Amino acid sequence: MMQDIDNITLKTVANQFLGQLPKDVARAYKLEVTLFVDWFDEKKTVVNLAAIEVASYAERFSNEAQDEQKLEILRRFLTFVKESGYTTVPLSASVKAHRAIALTNTKEVRKKSQSDRNVLTQKGYDDLLRERDNLLKQRPQVLEEIRRAAADKDFRENAPLHAAREQLGYIDGRIQELEQVIRNAAIISSDKHSQGCVCVGNTVTLVMQSTGKTLCYTIVGPKEANPSQGKISHVSPIGQAIIGHHEGEVVEVIVPSGIVRYRIEHINIS
Repeated sequence: MMQDIDNITLKTVANQFLGQLPKDVARAYKLEVTLFVDWFDEKKTVVNLAAIEVASYAERFSNEAQDEQKLEILRRFLTFVKESGYTTVPLSASVKAHRAIALTNTKEVRKKSQSDRNVLTQKGYDDLLRERDNLLKQRPQVLEEIRRAAADKDFRENAPLHAAREQLGYIDGRIQELEQVIRNAAIISSDKHSQGCVCVGNTVTLVMQSTGKTLCYTIVGPKEANPSQGKISHVSPIGQAIIGHHEGEVVEVIVPSGIVRYRIEHINIS
């Protein structure tokens, strides 16, 4: 039994979570849960999902009401994961609402928070442009699929029509999200790197002091963050801890289980 739990994947748990929800709720939750699973790879096992990875994923969202709704869906899914016994780690606690910022009345804090979330490397900006352009190219094809499927008048049992409409909804929503990020992007170029210290765009090698384990991360903006690819946000726990520090320095990162210390082994300025 334990072996089965150790090998269970995110995709399997996601299907279980959506399957036990009322149909209308499952439809509303499906997109965000699927995006979360795809982000980390559907074959990733639940036991290998770390709280710090979840926190980095959640940092992609801003303070807007629609993003808080996304975070709430994610919290409910991760609560289900723990209550089902697939992990002992309270992963949902890593998905923090941004209420402290939302309730702050100072313009300076709100402005800094927003600018932090708009930071992109040049590569990240170019990747978002390519993704948007690819989605724009896909859209006419999906519209044609809807037109063909709609020719079947039995809409109730028309699975291709429902699937095409769902795909169109995802494409339109993603295009809108990408265009907002692109429009507000603050691109960090290499000439803004401070000499010798960790900055956005750097690839940093860290050594965990307690175990000697070596980790390698590229520091990016929240919208580029992808922990499964070694890309973490500069406002994530590790990102905040190492930004501005130099090679050889030891930094402390606060995680749900306590404090983890890392030595900055090497900074690669890309």
